[in-house]
Amino acid sequence: MLSECEWIYHLHEDAMEQDKMQSMQRYDPDQLLASLIGRLNLKNDAALSRALEVSPPVISKIRHRRLPVTASLLIRMHEVSALSIAELRQLMGDRRGKFRISDKHFKPRTDGKQ
Repeated sequence: MLSECEWIYHLHEDAMEQDKMQSMQRYDPDQLLASLIGRLNLKNDAALSRALEVSPPVISKIRHRRLPVTASLLIRMHEVSALSIAELRQLMGDRRGKFRISDKHFKPRTDGKQ
């Protein structure tokens, strides 16, 4: 039998897991890409890749969810579309209030590689 504290802890864990699953289900890079194509009056993904100055496989990988929309690409989308970062994130289904970068990115490497 679980104590009240353990029960509350498991209830909180379950709620967090459900939140995570729901946010993953709502993530839709297709909507973001389609909106950009429409806003910029482009014909297809190849034209979008030229406008964003990325290779066509990058757009394809994002569309097929094999590559995330990176911060640098999001900034480039902002520059060419004049949509705010918040609007772009909304279009792709990112509902987080804040976007955090892992502190792992700021730690020096310990394996001797540069």
